[in-house]
Formats: sequence, structure tokens, C-alpha cells
Amino acid sequence: MKKIGFLILAFSVLSFTNLAVIDEARINYDKVIKDKVLCKKMISELEKIKNNSVVNLAYLGGYKTIWANHVFSPIEKLKTFKEGKKLIDEAVLKEPNNIEIRFIRLSVQKNAPAFLGYKSNVKEDEEFIRKNRNTVSSEIISKNIDALLKR
Repeated sequence: MKKIGFLILAFSVLSFTNLAVIDEARINYDKVIKDKVLCKKMISELEKIKNNSVVNLAYLGGYKTIWANHVFSPIEKLKTFKEGKKLIDEAVLKEPNNIEIRFIRLSVQKNAPAFLGYKSNVKEDEEFIRKNRNTVSSEIISKNIDALLKR
């Protein structure tokens, strides 16, 4: 019986920790373009989460695409961007109606250089987000969406 109680407690702590990391990822998402140290820290924290939620996957992808701005080598920039893009696209495939995941993809596509060829869903994602904007209950996500749509 003690083992079951310990497992429940351990699972609860891990779940709380994972939620805290996702909330931190939400809060810091608009800051990391200018903060290399914070960007690297967030990637590290997101990679530590074992039960990868789809939202976690999308944020990890978003942060990796942003990380491409912070690395020096053009080859490493492209490699890192492609890794992030792949994670974002995987998240969208798994949960295409998740507004937060669509927000992440839109933020990357709106800000990615055209030569990377990752802009094909901008109009679709903007329309989806505007149409479903009223379903967002998180103040952080709402603020991030509003900032992105005003750009």
C-alpha cells in the first residue's frame, strides 16, 4: 500500500513539474528571441519532460526554431530550424484544432525568413486563431496571441 501511495505522490509531483515547465514556456516564449541563455534553458527544461504532451512538443519545436537565431554556423542554424519545424508540424498533425499549437506554428511562420520555405500555413492559422480566439482561457496565451496578431 505504501508503494502505491508513493507512486501516486511521485506522479503528482512530476505532473505538477511538467505543468510548471509548460507555463514557464508560455511566459518566456516572446522573450527568448533576444535572450540566448533563457532560450537554451527553456529547450533543456522542455526536453526533460518525459510524458511529452503535444503542447510541450510544439513549444519545444518553437523554441528550437528560435534557437536557430542564436547559433553562429549557418549549417547549425538550418539544422536546428528544421528540427523545430518538424516538431511543430508533428504537434499540429496530432492536434490540428489546438489553438495554442496553431499559435506556435503561426508565430514561427510569420517570423521565419522566406528562403526557409516555412510560410504556407500563415493565412490558414490566422483564420483559425481569429475564429476560435474566444475559446482561450489562459491570460498568458491570450496576450501572446494578441501580440502576434497585431504584428
